[in-house]
Amino acid sequence: MTSRFTGLVVDCAEPKRLAEFWAAVLGWQPAPGDDEEIELAGPPGSGPDLLFIPVPEPKTVKNRLHIDVNPVGCEQEQEVERLIGLGARRVDVGQGEQSWVVLADPEGNEFCVLRSRVE
Repeated sequence: MTSRFTGLVVDCAEPKRLAEFWAAVLGWQPAPGDDEEIELAGPPGSGPDLLFIPVPEPKTVKNRLHIDVNPVGCEQEQEVERLIGLGARRVDVGQGEQSWVVLADPEGNEFCVLRSRVE
């Protein structure tokens, strides 16, 4: 017996706003449901669903778990600029000079844009 990774829960202050950001990043659509807890599901094989739930406390420290994304159909820097246009920002978490770029989503959750392009 084993378990399957089917969902990643993201605590946030504004689930709708953050889900809209990640929907634009990934090209996924929100699943039908309520406006308080919002689930994003990608096409089959695209990874676990993302569930955005409201919490009262703000983010205070660096994430211990983060999302990595690869550019699709463009180069890394083009994708970084697109994501910044959606509301992300560059952050320094002590990564130094690396092949990936660390960004934060609109609520400050760090994620990485990897160099490898996928089609």
